[in-house]
Amino acid sequence: MDDHNDAGATGAVQGNGADTAPSIGILSQYVKDLSFENPTSPAIYQNQTPPRVDVQFNIGANQVGDDIHEVVLKIDVRSDAGDQVAFVVELAYAGLFVLHNIPEDQVQPFLLGEAPRILFPFARRILADAVRDGGFAPLMLEPIDFNALYFQQIQGQLAEAQSQDVGHA
Repeated sequence: MDDHNDAGATGAVQGNGADTAPSIGILSQYVKDLSFENPTSPAIYQNQTPPRVDVQFNIGANQVGDDIHEVVLKIDVRSDAGDQVAFVVELAYAGLFVLHNIPEDQVQPFLLGEAPRILFPFARRILADAVRDGGFAPLMLEPIDFNALYFQQIQGQLAEAQSQDVGHA
């Protein structure tokens, strides 16, 4: 029998047996909500106007357990061709992430930057399939740098707070 503490792949184990190594894991990924509307069918299939596509993203995160967080990537897409709505699709794709021993200042950047990056390829495939199954060319969304968007948003909030502070001085 081997009596020594071995951290193995999980990280450092202290002499008292406490695991202090930071770790992140994915418990599950799932469709939380999916809606596809094709309100002007079948007339839309005869429309020769090139479609316009508007895509909106929203990311939310909430703690659902001691070390467990749910991250929801919401993608809303609307396509119009001339004065007709081609399709509207709404997807809320979620993941459950376990964050163990992660420094507090790193939790939000992970949940709002890195976690959506992990979820996005799966959400993109679901959207492409839903649009294709609705009778349209598959919607192929370009990859998105969620980390850069997160840090842009933080910088914008800091700049806004600083300009408000200057206005009140």
